[in-house]
Amino acid sequence: MKLQQATWPEVEAYLETSDAIVIPIGSTEQHGPTGLIGTDAICPETIAGGMAELGVLVGPTLSIGMAQHHLAFPGSIALRPSTLMAVIRDVVGSLSSQGFRRFMFLNGHGGNIATVHAAFDEIWSESSIAGHMSDLQLVLFNWFTGRRARELSAKLFGDAEGSHATPSEISLTWFTYPDRVSAAKLNPRRAPNGGFRDARDFRENFPDGRMGSEPGLASVEHGKRIYRAGVEDAMEAFDRLRQR
Repeated sequence: MKLQQATWPEVEAYLETSDAIVIPIGSTEQHGPTGLIGTDAICPETIAGGMAELGVLVGPTLSIGMAQHHLAFPGSIALRPSTLMAVIRDVVGSLSSQGFRRFMFLNGHGGNIATVHAAFDEIWSESSIAGHMSDLQLVLFNWFTGRRARELSAKLFGDAEGSHATPSEISLTWFTYPDRVSAAKLNPRRAPNGGFRDARDFRENFPDGRMGSEPGLASVEHGKRIYRAGVEDAMEAFDRLRQR
């Protein structure tokens, strides 16, 4: 069940049997010449949609993340880490006031990881400073690090996966939006890899937006397989949360 497509009595009924919810979280940032700007939000939202079909309550996607290093590419949008932390705290605070106690943030963007964990620490610190123990269970699950998804990506793409605008994530977005498949030629076929600091540095080092990846290997059929693996991985993580 998707929160935004439910009525409040339906959510109230859900809370009678479960206090757990999934919140997809991603980013709005460039993904090379062939990848959709919304890739990092589309991927967890798609996987969460599969979880919703299995009876999990899925909240609205937090689609803008910590992506300052992509801002030299048109269309990218970023939140400051402090802003994203405040958003997460308010989302958790809103839902916990209604009885939710277990939260799984299903993440699609590596740049969010440190900030999301810091937001969790802020939430727990409020209880610690007040002198009592929080009863909130907060977990971050990155769909791209799930065992099945990682093994499948390694099998399909090997070291051509790279670290940004990867063929696995682009395949998953094409599975979701097959009308957006791109046949554009990429030069070089595989992007360079390396480090970066800020937005200007990133664009200078990676002029077409890719990092070490070969997204020309992406396909809708690969995306379908990655979707199935991603749902299984995410459900496994969610089941662990429900058993805490």
